[in-house]
Amino acid sequence: MRNKNNIILGDRVLWVALALLSIFSFLPVFSASSNLTYVVGQGTPWSHLLKHFIVLVFGFGLMYALHKTPYQYFKGISILALPLVVLLLIYTASQGNLIAGANANRWIRIPIVGMSFQTSTLASIVLLSYVAHLMSKENPKLYRLKTSIVPLWLPVFLVVLLILPANLSTAVLLFFTILILVFLGGYPIKYLLGILTMGFFMVLLFILLAKAYPDWVPNRIDTWVSRIENFSNSEDIGGNYQIERAKTAVATGGLLGLGAGKSVMKNFLPQSSSDFIYAIIVEEFGLVGGTALILLYLIVLFRIVVIAHKSDTVYGKLLVLGLGLPIIIQAFVNMAVALQVFPVTGQTLPLISSGGTAAWMTCIAFGMILSVSAGQKIEENTSKESEDKNENPLTILSEAL
Repeated sequence: MRNKNNIILGDRVLWVALALLSIFSFLPVFSASSNLTYVVGQGTPWSHLLKHFIVLVFGFGLMYALHKTPYQYFKGISILALPLVVLLLIYTASQGNLIAGANANRWIRIPIVGMSFQTSTLASIVLLSYVAHLMSKENPKLYRLKTSIVPLWLPVFLVVLLILPANLSTAVLLFFTILILVFLGGYPIKYLLGILTMGFFMVLLFILLAKAYPDWVPNRIDTWVSRIENFSNSEDIGGNYQIERAKTAVATGGLLGLGAGKSVMKNFLPQSSSDFIYAIIVEEFGLVGGTALILLYLIVLFRIVVIAHKSDTVYGKLLVLGLGLPIIIQAFVNMAVALQVFPVTGQTLPLISSGGTAAWMTCIAFGMILSVSAGQKIEENTSKESEDKNENPLTILSEAL
């Protein structure tokens, strides 16, 4: 039974690390938002800071509510939500949004709050929870290729292919995370190699079709190619504008940085408050601040591994790793892009970058991880409480699949 006398459950170190990341984010977001104010002409630095504050407060509210929820319920929720997120992805892809002539079908508009919602992040959470549930059942049919196609790989390829046209990096990260999950769940490696080969050829087929029918995915393939070419070309050409400004910001920071709010490149670097916020952090807080941020993410990674190790259920272990690893990988990819180690991907810095629903999805994922951690610190239910739990429709649904 969950101890209702404790306000906060779960891994306290993880709670503190997440709180520190969020509190620190106000400094670079407030500073970098001047680009949106004076260059783009959107709002004021204070309005962007207030929006960021509201987003994080609501996100931590979601995290708190989820960490109080028994994580076993997420099994049934993922089963019910999977067809809904597929429909949501189809609706998102059918909108035909274009930005500068390129495909931008990543977001849908939330009518009441007026914010854009990236459906791929929600779909990723639901799919990862669903796969973790399937692999925890230890059903022999799931370990044979033919009998696992419909329950396991059909939903995986459907979701990944719906995300792929507008968001290649998210689709690739999601697919490889799922491969890691099913491998840890005991899926035969010989079949995994076949699935990996199939995924490669499906991406290749998509690229060929997009090249043959450019109106289907306007300019998307050209965008991917140009990003790779710009990354491999060290010359300061027009296509390298963002990277060159980011490199200048990092080089300017030195050891201790220019000081909070004193960044110069924030006014010249596009997406300085989101995709390239790490460059602004290094410019203002120097190598020391940039390294401290990396160490903070490493602490989060360490606690994720600890929580997964301590979980006494296969589902708990797979759920924690499936939701936690992509967030940490995303963080390091974002930082690597700013340092020109990776080509531009469009991935934000979790809990740091200015944004809306992306931060909420991160908080939802950590809420589910903390729910697993909270379950480790709770005594076994009494017989009556166990009976009530077994009568929960979400538990019944998850066990019936």
